Amino acid sequence: MDLDWSTDELEFRDDVREFLAEKLTPELRRAGRLMTSVYSDHEASLEWQHILHERGWAAPAWPVEYGGCDWSLAKHYIFSAESIRAGAPLLSPMGIRMVAHAIVAFGTTEQKDFYLPRILTGEVFFCQGYSEPESGSDLASLSMAAIEDGDDLVCTGSKIWTTHATEANWIFCLVRTSKEAQKQRGITFLLIDMNSPGIAVRPLVMTSGEEVQNQVFFDNVRVPKANVIGKIDDGWTVAKYLLIFERGGGAAAPMLQAMSNSVADAAAEQPGPDGRPLLDDPAFSAKLAEARIRVDVLEIVEFRTLAALASGKNPGPAASMIKILGTELSQKITELALEAAGPRGRVYQPHATAPGGPLSEYTPPADGYLSGAEWQAVAPLHYFNDRAGSIYAGSNEIQRNILAKAGLGL
Repeated sequence: MDLDWSTDELEFRDDVREFLAEKLTPELRRAGRLMTSVYSDHEASLEWQHILHERGWAAPAWPVEYGGCDWSLAKHYIFSAESIRAGAPLLSPMGIRMVAHAIVAFGTTEQKDFYLPRILTGEVFFCQGYSEPESGSDLASLSMAAIEDGDDLVCTGSKIWTTHATEANWIFCLVRTSKEAQKQRGITFLLIDMNSPGIAVRPLVMTSGEEVQNQVFFDNVRVPKANVIGKIDDGWTVAKYLLIFERGGGAAAPMLQAMSNSVADAAAEQPGPDGRPLLDDPAFSAKLAEARIRVDVLEIVEFRTLAALASGKNPGPAASMIKILGTELSQKITELALEAAGPRGRVYQPHATAPGGPLSEYTPPADGYLSGAEWQAVAPLHYFNDRAGSIYAGSNEIQRNILAKAGLGL
């Protein structure tokens, strides 16, 4: 594994840096800097997607014929890392990074022609309908029914923890079209127009006060069979394929490096228990050093995975390893940020942040008053939201089971 970028890759990196310096406005940088979760402000995210689309960089991992980029794996990593370091807002992953790949792999020509160009422009904005009140990590136990009726499937049930359901105009769902002895069978992958009669959305208020997640109710919602991706009763095949893109496909280490650097900068200015800078406190500095070392280890794991893929090798259960390391390190770093924020980190000041969804029952001060700095307002909200990191996209307990089975043969 060669850790040095080639001349061509260095030239590409410089091109990306020049583009980011030119196109990232102060408002977009602020939206990226003040994120309180893995989701950027919705409007800022769409604005950045439009800018990337104009350059042809909105969906670099797609096949070139559908609008993707003919980049090497190294260039994909460089682009992701440089975007994070520049403070760019993140794009919503549901359309570009997730369902689009399922449409490319399993969709009909008509489905590809309709959805893919509209996903690129943001005209079609997807949310994900997987989890149900009684089906989380055991997703195959889902029960939302889809009954065949002529050319339609009639859907009844509910989905929960649906991110951006209030903003989305489409949802991709796993639905139960038949009951088989093996619960993975009889599941269908279905695209549903969120404006269909019979759909109701109820926002869920998170501990951060944000309404990013929702519960979506379906009451005899008629959906054309033409919206099935793949085959009826074979949606589990599509879902397993899509999980590759849900649990991987990005660079986790650069984001964590940026987060830990921000904590170090803040701790250098904040007073510690003895009045000296918090960064000089042995206990705090030891915890931060351990986190930063582990982030460097994660970066090496990502490089090794990149090298394996580039040489055509199977990296094994690397996606599970990276998911565990990335989410648990992020949780640790948000804990340190909250500690560094001190007493001002206990004040609820979401008006000074760029949350990923609406705020519930909050009226900001008329004069915009902020106690402390913006990062101190972000710290508690990011801490609360990051607790979900080890649960979503397959809980870390599930990921450890995968590692135990695939890596250790247990």
